[in-house]
Amino acid sequence: MSTLTAMKQTAIQQGQEVPLWIGDEPVTTGSTRAISIPYDGTPVASVCEADESTMERAVAAAEEGAEAMAALTLYERAEILDRMRGLLARDAEEFARTIASESGKPIREARVEAERGQQTLLASADAARGLHGEVVPMEAGPSGKGRWGITVREPLGIVGAITPFNFPLNLALHKIGPALAAGNSVIHKPSESTPLAALRFASLAHEAGLPRGAYNVVTGSGGTVGEWLVRNDRLAMITFTGSIPVGEQIRSRAGLRRVMLELGNNSSLIVEPDADLDFIVPRAVAGSFAHSGQVCISVQNIYLHEVIAGEFIQRFVDGARALKIGHPLDDTTEVSSLINVDQARRVESWINEARAAGARLLTGGARRGATIEPTVLDDVLPRLAVSCKEVFGPVVSLHRYTRLEDAVERVNSGNYGLQVGLCTQNLNNAFRAARALHYGGVIVNDVPAYRADHMPYGGARHSGIGREGPRYAIEEMTELKLICWRA
Repeated sequence: MSTLTAMKQTAIQQGQEVPLWIGDEPVTTGSTRAISIPYDGTPVASVCEADESTMERAVAAAEEGAEAMAALTLYERAEILDRMRGLLARDAEEFARTIASESGKPIREARVEAERGQQTLLASADAARGLHGEVVPMEAGPSGKGRWGITVREPLGIVGAITPFNFPLNLALHKIGPALAAGNSVIHKPSESTPLAALRFASLAHEAGLPRGAYNVVTGSGGTVGEWLVRNDRLAMITFTGSIPVGEQIRSRAGLRRVMLELGNNSSLIVEPDADLDFIVPRAVAGSFAHSGQVCISVQNIYLHEVIAGEFIQRFVDGARALKIGHPLDDTTEVSSLINVDQARRVESWINEARAAGARLLTGGARRGATIEPTVLDDVLPRLAVSCKEVFGPVVSLHRYTRLEDAVERVNSGNYGLQVGLCTQNLNNAFRAARALHYGGVIVNDVPAYRADHMPYGGARHSGIGREGPRYAIEEMTELKLICWRA
């Protein structure tokens, strides 16, 4: 499929100016940002950017929306979320093409994201229907005789959601869905690189019957629009996915307001000698190079028991070499580009640094524009950036070990702690290692890139605060109130 043909099939017309969405209506401003396909620079659209007066308008609208959302019953919130899911299913292909165009994600992966977005909305509707408190046994204490207690969960108010470029729809829905299910309103700042999916979703939310001001989208840079959101004390909570330095700034400036942070990671996969290589090697290839490695839980380091290292490496390298690089809107493309040329140059420099320090390049490593070939490095020193930092690119470093305890110690040695994978058929080893690994999630017999949208998801250590997954996020986005009375 040619680029021109693919562009004609997407709902975003080339050169179109896309407005913000505030108070249930489109809003234009005097400043715009051009959005283009990262792979080749083809223009997609231009997007209006918020100014300070626009931000004030968004906060005022969100205050109105918060009152309306809090007044809805759980059933009414769930019904709206269900209608959103149905509309997203209807428009899934349009959303997929928008995602692929603005992010550079291969269209086959963008379609999966649109499907996962439907599951996130389904889980959010279920979380709304199941939102409840509990009976507190006041008489369990000596002073509680004749008293009853219950807890209820109440909305916080306005939730500020700041989301990244790599999953412009589904990661946003992981914040929007639970916030609405809880009875809050949302001001959403998507990545300045990928705002189109969020703006399109705003019109879908309007069609679904969401109250006025309940979902507002403001676009612009994190240093301006994001800063305004974080500093505005009329927002009750900030939920953010992005880098550790920005997460630290948000936490320091949020004061006593709620903060939920999903930050960086450096995902590892440990492969024991009894692992099912027929299953895990293809999964490792997919988990390493999907969206050019621009996934928070993408496989970055693989620790191989020396007994199976040779066979695993040969299969893994063959799999990486077989991946097709191409335009994101081509149905056959498996790897396209990074989000921009600057990020590709950074990844290229980290690869070159590793090679200069003695790492062996087994495949890939070349850059063309914003595209980096799937890259596999062996004999990588632990101190090198490709090993100890978050690459956020299609680069995997291989390591060998003899004892499982040594691999666990190596994996625990960094500051990250989002998810880790462990492959073994030995149940005792699996549970022993799972308890010893200091991570928010331990994925046994699969890659750390595995995520079901209803599961608890979040990091330990420097990888974040709080848990996503609608049933778990809704607890972060509500206030627990005790009601106690004397009978």
